[in-house]
Amino acid sequence: MKRARKRVLVAGGAGFLGSHLCERLLNDGHEVLCVDNFFTGSRENIRHLIPNPYFEVMRHDVTFPLFVEVDEIYNLACPASPIHYQFNPVQTTKTSVHGAINMLGLAKRTKAKIFQASTSEVYGDPTVHPQTEDYRGNVNPIGPRACYDEGKRCAETLFFDYHRQNGVNIRVARIFNTYGPRMHPNDGRVVSNFIVQALQGNPITIYGEGTQTRSFCYVDDLIEGFIRLMAAPDEVTGPINIGNPGEYTIRQLAENVVRLTGAKSEFVWKPLPQDDPLQRCPDITKAKTLLNWQPTIHLEEGLTRTIAYFADQLGVSLA
Repeated sequence: MKRARKRVLVAGGAGFLGSHLCERLLNDGHEVLCVDNFFTGSRENIRHLIPNPYFEVMRHDVTFPLFVEVDEIYNLACPASPIHYQFNPVQTTKTSVHGAINMLGLAKRTKAKIFQASTSEVYGDPTVHPQTEDYRGNVNPIGPRACYDEGKRCAETLFFDYHRQNGVNIRVARIFNTYGPRMHPNDGRVVSNFIVQALQGNPITIYGEGTQTRSFCYVDDLIEGFIRLMAAPDEVTGPINIGNPGEYTIRQLAENVVRLTGAKSEFVWKPLPQDDPLQRCPDITKAKTLLNWQPTIHLEEGLTRTIAYFADQLGVSLA
């Protein structure tokens, strides 16, 4: 039996995650409206989707209302790396808060199911490890990262208030460090930083002592988690951690990148940025139980694919 074609809005659809989500939704047989203001998103990320008759692109900033007819909404619109979200912190907060209000208003009017891409940053520099969804976090509300952390926390508040007050059908995912093809080469995130530095033969910059940990989820695994959460029964609102529980130190990541690229790069050390979390690892019990989801792509395989992407972008030959 052929599945009904849904009209799905992806806010932030030209970004790293958004472009992969648009691609997946089209492959699943849906009609996709990609909305992006192209601050960090790129037309190059979605260029291969343009010929698809069921794909549409609209330049729009979610801090302003949008009037369209849709069945489902994925709200991914917000710069997600410190170098980008700290560029204009007031606008970052507006994107999270006003963007959530506008997308929720659209969902309320059209009776659409709506998904919020939240973040592990709501846990701040955690005192609980690994992080479970009931942990309320340790965020500095006046620090340089707060525009993103608190903006996303407020967006979650709005989602649950619209759900309680207006009956809006919501899904909230808390995303942990994600990597893969179409990452912005200059976004300041550790995976792209290390790969670009290694491929260009530059020293690898490590902040702090490199003992801080992260859990890296390959983008295809993450998108599968999105799709499963959106398809879950209506009582499964989240928040649900979507990430890879495999935990690595930053130094281990750097060593892996150097080995897989064959680079001769040395390490250089710089002070740890303010409020940078020392540990970050998801407890994915809820995702396993409620969504039957867990990541399947090991770090080495994911890094190999990501390195090949950046080598192609930079015109570098891999040995």
